Amino acid sequence: MNRRTTVLSAGTVLLLVFGVLGALLPVPYVAQVPGPTYNTLGDIDGTPIITVSGREPNETSGNLNLTTVGIPQGRLTLVGAVQGWFDSEVTVVPREQVYPSDRSVEETQAANRQAFLTSEQAARGAAFAELGYPEKVVVQDLAEESAAEGELQAGDALESVGGTPTPDQTALTEVLAGIPPGSTVEVGYTREGTPGTATVTTAAAEGGGSALGVLILQTPYAPFDVDIEVDDVGGPSAGLMLALGVIDMVGDTDLTAGAVVAGTGTIDGAGAVGPIGGIPLKLVSAREIGAELFLVPADNCAEAVANAQPGLPLAEVATLDDALEALADLRAGRTPELC
Repeated sequence: MNRRTTVLSAGTVLLLVFGVLGALLPVPYVAQVPGPTYNTLGDIDGTPIITVSGREPNETSGNLNLTTVGIPQGRLTLVGAVQGWFDSEVTVVPREQVYPSDRSVEETQAANRQAFLTSEQAARGAAFAELGYPEKVVVQDLAEESAAEGELQAGDALESVGGTPTPDQTALTEVLAGIPPGSTVEVGYTREGTPGTATVTTAAAEGGGSALGVLILQTPYAPFDVDIEVDDVGGPSAGLMLALGVIDMVGDTDLTAGAVVAGTGTIDGAGAVGPIGGIPLKLVSAREIGAELFLVPADNCAEAVANAQPGLPLAEVATLDDALEALADLRAGRTPELC
């Protein structure tokens, strides 16, 4: 065997070895891809995303789609990472950015899920505030082994304790501070618009006084219940689209008038829209469903413009009011405020 043949053979073997190693060797990165979109006015596998009870929901048309980012299962290999770096519809990021080293994957997923549930709560509150419903002290859940079990439930607005009105959290705290633990008190509440009275034996509260055994939040309250159900989605970025979905279903306007609208963004109880990650991939998902407008958090506009998709206008929104104005422009045939 001559020298040239030997070199070629050795080179071929090395290439094969590197190819096998590249296909098997995991790297400290993850690939992100365009994830599914969900119409907040619709359902997932037959389960409505937003369910209204205590009143008839509005007839709606069109779509208000929340957008997501997907992460393929399994560890990313060197070959997969290189392929991703050259694919405009894949983003390769350090694994630490998605799965921090001080948490297990399961802990990270649980934290992301909790962030989504918190965004649900904020979306409801922002939507009800936008619609003009007053703030009340609302039960979010019962404490473990609560004495209020069977008397109070999540969604109840606490109106009074022992005959004393409790219009806000401060008033409730003051009333309970003056009641000895173990007292039996009457709690006035409103449940889906209907007043009622519960009888609760109080427990001892930290720092003195009594506790009702409920977790509460001062938040805008409507005389009906809105439940949001989206499984397998984590993070807070669906807040804006969920708030718009609630407003569409219980407000007085068909927000889309039949159009397909997608978007993203966190939201707080005051209606402020915050930035999120994964904008380039979410724009791809929106284009694939034929969205006619994409609602972009103001702080994400530069990134969105740099990754704009053909035929997909980008509306800049810093608040819930901005998003509603953009939808009003769309319905009227006007051009929304664009990024």
